[in-house]
Amino acid sequence: MAKSQILAIDAGGTMTDTFIIDEKGDFVVGKAQTTPNDEHIGLINSAKDALEQWDSTIDAEFPNLLAGVYSGTAMLNRLVSRVGLRVGLILNKGMEDSHRMGRGVQSHLGYSYADRIHVNTHHFDPPLVPRKWTVGVTERVDMFGNVVIPLYEHELEGAIQELIDKDVEAIVISLLHSYKHPEHERKIRDVAEKMIKDQKKDIKVFATVDYYPVRKESHRTNTTIVEAYAAEPSRETLAKLDKALQDHGTNFDLRIMASHGGTISIKANELARTCVSGPIGGMVGAKYLSDNLGIKNVACSDIGGTSFDIGLITQGDLAIESSPDMARLVLSLPLVSMDTTGAGTGSYVRIDPNYGNLTLGPDSAGSLVGVCNPNSGIETVTVSDCHVVLGLINPDNFIGGTIKLSRERAYQAVKEQIAEPLGLSVEDAAYGVTELLESQLKNYLESMILGKGYSPSQYVCFSYGGGGPLHTAGYTKGLGFEDVLIPAWAAGFSAFGCGAADFEYRYDKTLDLNIAEKADDDTILAAGKELQEAWDELKARVEEEFKKNGYSGDEVNYRLLYRMQYQGQLNDLEIEAPISSFNNVSDYQTLVETFEEMYTRVYAKSALSPELGYSITGAIVRGVVDVAQPKIPEEPLAGETPPDEAFLGTRQIYWDGEWVEANIYEMEKLLPGNHISAFSIIESTATTLVVPIGFETYLDQNRIFHLKELS
Repeated sequence: MAKSQILAIDAGGTMTDTFIIDEKGDFVVGKAQTTPNDEHIGLINSAKDALEQWDSTIDAEFPNLLAGVYSGTAMLNRLVSRVGLRVGLILNKGMEDSHRMGRGVQSHLGYSYADRIHVNTHHFDPPLVPRKWTVGVTERVDMFGNVVIPLYEHELEGAIQELIDKDVEAIVISLLHSYKHPEHERKIRDVAEKMIKDQKKDIKVFATVDYYPVRKESHRTNTTIVEAYAAEPSRETLAKLDKALQDHGTNFDLRIMASHGGTISIKANELARTCVSGPIGGMVGAKYLSDNLGIKNVACSDIGGTSFDIGLITQGDLAIESSPDMARLVLSLPLVSMDTTGAGTGSYVRIDPNYGNLTLGPDSAGSLVGVCNPNSGIETVTVSDCHVVLGLINPDNFIGGTIKLSRERAYQAVKEQIAEPLGLSVEDAAYGVTELLESQLKNYLESMILGKGYSPSQYVCFSYGGGGPLHTAGYTKGLGFEDVLIPAWAAGFSAFGCGAADFEYRYDKTLDLNIAEKADDDTILAAGKELQEAWDELKARVEEEFKKNGYSGDEVNYRLLYRMQYQGQLNDLEIEAPISSFNNVSDYQTLVETFEEMYTRVYAKSALSPELGYSITGAIVRGVVDVAQPKIPEEPLAGETPPDEAFLGTRQIYWDGEWVEANIYEMEKLLPGNHISAFSIIESTATTLVVPIGFETYLDQNRIFHLKELS
């Protein structure tokens, strides 16, 4: 057996997946229940589960590992639960209430459409920094970076001391338009750090210009507060995970999945960008797989125990959102564009007391599965309980049998809570729940694609996650995708994405370079000089981060990007620069041509508006170093008929009003080229693929199932 090289971890709300890659690029996937109170337990159990497939142990393999990548929800949970550090905030005098008031959109983020349009349902969550820990100092810089009112330095010590006396654990400094004139924030930072050192206090200072030097003060302030409030204590959690791995023989610096689609060190300066690392892994894995398979347009769909995550890869590109929202906060983070709804296999199922209709989620049983888990303590029916009632999942083989589910408990709960109140049989009630879930997911997926101006027929759908293959047929039926692919390692696909991700740092800076359509050469060269200075500044920051992990600047592959729009427009585009540096007017013309080519793809050729002039709104640098990545499986094709050893027998399944006999197959024993017709269930220890009436599937040489809807 080859030696293990890469350990990729996805600690979701329900399950912790590990993806272990050896020196040949081959891999195994392990799965265990997430242990929120001490994540390393779930991690170790999941790794043991994976290595058992290689007849090996963590003590034998962990010392061979060259790298480890983590993704999880611990930081996001800390943020959602509002359990973080005591943070003090220094703003412009007169702006002390701005954080408490928040942006108007924060009053209805995460709401359904019905609740968004009714103002009486809106509310603001308590601010991360209470008003009593917020102080102001006199200063004002305008939007062009001109100092209108100088910083009143005599006010600084008093304001900082007020926060120190209130026993804050971190201090955030955010001044208006500081990204244009950073000197004032840095002055306050230096004074604060000196006072803290002199008083022998343990308080870290966060100036927004050191972390997120971008426009939109609410977004920038929130993000830097998240850095202090949630990311800094999460750094300790990650350090404990790293130590737990080292106690089992590892000798590497743990990396973590970042929102922009790369991985960064847990020592990184900007750790807040790892808040939503788990779902991002699936998107990165889909891009890596589609690049290897030569697929340009992909609709990604991920069903876990708590949520349904979807995103698009168009013309081989992941879209990056620069001002996302998270935990009901508007932020300034580069985030792979995706949507999430609280509908997963662990979602609670209830009857609305006002309207008498079924509702799903958004809350979930998470790692406790449902009533069917005798040791869960759960009393409310979940979607998983309905799966057990219908016979879709084997109660004796959940996570390889580590949890024994009870069909009797699930049946009784569905009967009392759903079936009897609706006047249905237990089986019809359970089937109705799965139909409702799939209908919602289907509408959600279709609306996202149509809303971008595309058609499902232009996309290949990737379905993954532990719950994805159970419902793939239901939520893709009738949409007309070019193809529907389900990797055999779907249950650990987000962890696979972590293992496939680059080791990469990304830094952004806001610019406001307005250039008329027929600008003179001096104007163009002045703008180009400012753009190049921003790129150089950001390259230095990227190089500094890699130095923490022992990489020199010569080992880093730099990618230069810029954000551009027509003057007066609201939305800009992020584009990779086709030049390595800005040297002359010809380079500017190249940037404009590249922008307009992208603009034509995103909108339409008829929408080109050069007469408005151009705005370069931002500079971006991405630095990447080479790391080992998984190899896509490639096996010889066998015949269409599955081998006898893959057939496990039959099971009665309740489907669309009647009991049907389903053929049961063991996923791992199926061979490339095998065709499976309906009604069939393909079981693995970590997931279940349902091939219902009207569908068939075949396994290709890359161990990817193609689910076909029969005409």
